[in-house]
Amino acid sequence: MLRFDNLSKHYADRIIFQGLHYDAASGCIALNDESGSGKSTLLGILAGTIEADSGDVWLGGHSLRGAPLAAKSVLTYVPEDCMIDPDRTGREYLKDVADQRKTAVGSDTLDLADRFGLTPHLDKHFEQMSFGTRKKFFLTAAALGETRVVIADEPAGGLDAAARAVLVDLFKSLASTRTVFFTSYDTALTKACEATSVDFAGLARRG
Repeated sequence: MLRFDNLSKHYADRIIFQGLHYDAASGCIALNDESGSGKSTLLGILAGTIEADSGDVWLGGHSLRGAPLAAKSVLTYVPEDCMIDPDRTGREYLKDVADQRKTAVGSDTLDLADRFGLTPHLDKHFEQMSFGTRKKFFLTAAALGETRVVIADEPAGGLDAAARAVLVDLFKSLASTRTVFFTSYDTALTKACEATSVDFAGLARRG
């Protein structure tokens, strides 16, 4: 459900990465590599917020270059800092995502939000929330609808131990039917999510 081929990116004279390849069906994949290696840049390319210098990405079989709207329609993206419209409330954000995905914020979504400790924050504006609270709203929204690919940049950032346990349960549940591709510095999180660990050296080698 997630495939990329020959991805390369550079800024000025600095090569961030080149010739990256991967092909994944459902399941969890964790990109574990050193700080400054280009993990966030790669995830931005996979999510269509950054343009690659070469190569292409396929989400649910749709080319991000050739059919960007179709590709993004099957994608959930959780950036590292989940700040959107500062005046939007958490409840409004969940409803907006549900509307986009032609579904509703049901009891299962509200239960997940409550497990993340979000019930007292539903009517707060994003500008009033902590970094971790914003992240929890984006993670809760990842369960809405029937997207095929979940891309998350440092999803455990700002989460306490209780919220990390909810994150692990969420990713394992989503990975039963979707591809979950996330970055992490935490090998314990990778293991708890039963994720396949990859690094840039491995992505630069074919199959």
